[in-house]
Amino acid sequence: MAEQKKSAETELVEELRKSEGSESFVSTTLKTDERVIARITDGIYRQPASALRELISNAYDADASRVVIKTDAPRFDRISIEDNGLGMTPEVIAHLLFHIGGSPKRSQSGAQLGVTAQNDPLRSPGGRRLIGKIGIGLFSVSQLTHSFQIITKAEGDHFRTVATVVLRQYTDDEVASESTEKGEFESGKVNIWREKASDTSSHGTTIVLTNIRPQARDTLRSRDIWSAVEQSESSAQAGERQTIEPPRFHVGRVDAASGDLLKKTAGKYDSLPWEQTDTPVKAFKKLEKAVWDEAARANPNPRLDRIFDYYLRMIWQLSLAVPLPYVNGHLFDLRMSNVAHVFQLSNDPRGSARPLDLTKNQQLRSYLSLVDPAESIGKFDVLFDDVQLFRPIRFTELPTTSHALKKPLVFLGKCHEEFPKIARELSGGTLDFEAYLLWTPKVVPTEHQGSLIRIHGSSGTLFDPTFMRYQVSEQTRLRQIVCEIFVRQGLDSALNIDRESFNAAHPHAVYITKWLHSALRQLATAQKKLASEVRGQARDESKTEAISEIRKVVRDVWAHENDDSASNPPAIELAASGTRPPSSESDTYYFSRSAIMPQPPEERTTTKARARIGILEEKLKAIGQVLASFGLLDSLSKKKQERLLKAIYQILSEPEE
Repeated sequence: MAEQKKSAETELVEELRKSEGSESFVSTTLKTDERVIARITDGIYRQPASALRELISNAYDADASRVVIKTDAPRFDRISIEDNGLGMTPEVIAHLLFHIGGSPKRSQSGAQLGVTAQNDPLRSPGGRRLIGKIGIGLFSVSQLTHSFQIITKAEGDHFRTVATVVLRQYTDDEVASESTEKGEFESGKVNIWREKASDTSSHGTTIVLTNIRPQARDTLRSRDIWSAVEQSESSAQAGERQTIEPPRFHVGRVDAASGDLLKKTAGKYDSLPWEQTDTPVKAFKKLEKAVWDEAARANPNPRLDRIFDYYLRMIWQLSLAVPLPYVNGHLFDLRMSNVAHVFQLSNDPRGSARPLDLTKNQQLRSYLSLVDPAESIGKFDVLFDDVQLFRPIRFTELPTTSHALKKPLVFLGKCHEEFPKIARELSGGTLDFEAYLLWTPKVVPTEHQGSLIRIHGSSGTLFDPTFMRYQVSEQTRLRQIVCEIFVRQGLDSALNIDRESFNAAHPHAVYITKWLHSALRQLATAQKKLASEVRGQARDESKTEAISEIRKVVRDVWAHENDDSASNPPAIELAASGTRPPSSESDTYYFSRSAIMPQPPEERTTTKARARIGILEEKLKAIGQVLASFGLLDSLSKKKQERLLKAIYQILSEPEE
């Protein structure tokens, strides 16, 4: 079968070359030899955004420096994805059509076709670590449409190649019965031709999607949101209370009846965080800022699905998923002055996080020799309807809260595991990764609470709020953690076919899960200790301030009653025996502590309770000193003095209702 496919590829390439300069085209069919791959044309991805993510990843693997997406929002009748990558030769196009699910990437044939580096099948010709691997990324468009066009050209080629593809959608019965004797499945039909190009130095690929599937178009148009809003508006007109409001920011809505006319909401067709005159970079920064501004609008837990329509959420999700720089810089490039404490995570399952002693201007990256991004990926700009994308994760200028710890805590880890005791075919090979866990009192937006795994800079899973099924009950603390794991080697074989979930039984997935759960335990231990110290210090400061005020009252009374600013009021001490030590001051009053203020066992007393008892003791002593200032204490016997102070203490310690 392999030889027959090779022959078909060669024949297709020859026919394409012969058609150059003419108006003829070549027709062929898409065929697959695996049932699961045949079902790709039914759409294996969860959301329309997933399809665009895969096309951006393809452009990245083709060494593109710029990707431009146009969506025709809010109608979404046509979507185009244009890149300036290597482009595809007729040979690459032929291989693509005859090997769905058989990518030349990560194989020796990749170098022959010019889609991988000559000396490393895991890298692009420009040196980028490849994201794609199984050759189905292009066909992710089936999530959006069953017909699309490919326009592609390699540098130096005098012709561009144009292909129109119509994918076939299968039913279960057809997949079970329609295979040929060779076990092949027809996945679609293609018409291909070659056009004369005016600029031989140009290169890149454009994918044009038309006839967007109704369900996908409804999702892109946020039809579920606007239907609820329109129903609510109708209820309001009927005299009922309006309960559903449009999202704060949206790209506009299309009239449900005509599908063509835009409808106004609050007197406007759209409500975007940016202005039309803003640059693409400024537009994205305003988009990111809009979410943080929501946190300042008395919204303690801003959620993207309550702030944005699907279109704007899609921009945000794509920004998280593809290899891009962070909007305000990488956490590894932060300086110590931006965070409260930095810890290095232990790779020992029973280990503990080690605090790092960094200077204020020292970068986290240099101290631990952190690498991510593993190598320079070169320039890679993604523009989505004139908005340039960045990773929307902020590490500085975070909001303050009432939490005892005001600045974030950073936990850094790195691991290189060879699995020496497991055979390579069972271990999945080497696993190498770096990671950070950022603890901060408030995570914005709430969708960023969790762990996100990036493989060679890309992620299809987004943030996992369960932290890979962490079972320990840490609900509050887990909502305060943002974690990213940067995998440099390994784990990609654990990705499921849609790249949006992992095979939990894969050795690499098992290892990272255990590592992450250990890291969470280390974080919780360190954070609890620091918070306890800060709260204790705050109580001590509060206690010191209260004691200072109490003592000032005593000094003022003493000075007034004795008319001697140089003298101090007599001290009152509570001791175990109640007797005066030989070397003590003669004017100090000594009383038995147990006779005046009995205390519960030390091990049963909380830190807060001990602080309260300390304040009560200071107040009791101060009252005794005031009594002494008026000469009232000396008029009583030692026994009566103790009974008086005991009664005063009981009154002071009586809980307030």
